[in-house]
Amino acid sequence: MASWQWFHRLGSPRWFYEKTNAWMPWLVCISTLMLVVGTVWGLGFAPVDYKQFNSYRIMYVHVPASAVAMAGYYVMAICGAIGLIWRMKLAFMTMKSAAFVGALLTFISLISGAIWGRPTWNTWWVWDARIVSVLILFFLYLGVLALQDAYQDQESADKTSAILALVGTVNIPIIYYSVDWVLTLHQGSSLRIGGESSISAVMVYPLLWMILSFYVLFATLVLGYTRLEILKRGRKTSWVQDLVLKKAGGS
Repeated sequence: MASWQWFHRLGSPRWFYEKTNAWMPWLVCISTLMLVVGTVWGLGFAPVDYKQFNSYRIMYVHVPASAVAMAGYYVMAICGAIGLIWRMKLAFMTMKSAAFVGALLTFISLISGAIWGRPTWNTWWVWDARIVSVLILFFLYLGVLALQDAYQDQESADKTSAILALVGTVNIPIIYYSVDWVLTLHQGSSLRIGGESSISAVMVYPLLWMILSFYVLFATLVLGYTRLEILKRGRKTSWVQDLVLKKAGGS
């Protein structure tokens, strides 16, 4: 019973907003510090690759952005499912925030991949199975965001967006296994959790650090945008109006 009470309390936008006040400064500082350390480590101290030379260093941005963009889609879809099943408004707000951050990370993945592809393949873009499926991921994120603005009724927008998010999960395994299923220019996974990696340990450690850093960044941004969404949707409630007046008075 206590766990269910905690679960429903977590679904309260006001309770969530107030409880996360103390988290945000710490998360911002931690994510910033981790990104700075990882960037300096990967770009400044990792050795030069014997084949790709320094152009491989884009992986310290491309791989984390791609990995977290895919994981973030599951976060968005799960939040959508929670919203549909238990009708939690906070879950829908988090879904929308995850869609925005996920779209941003997917865009970074596509751009960084193009930057790497120019010297490697002598072109910015190829109609490769993995690249196209990542582009579809980007459009799915944008679709969820577009549906949020397509309805005047917020409840209808939330439900439709959640359904699209759930349907789109079929694309994630396609992205991951596309290099194994289809003859593709995109190289296979250099980092394998369950097997032997094809990348030197001295290059792996900063990569793992950056992946962890991007996960922390994702959590920070989703939390921040969810807080903004709470204020936006609850702008007519008394507690949000009191909060705005308090901050205006304090400034």
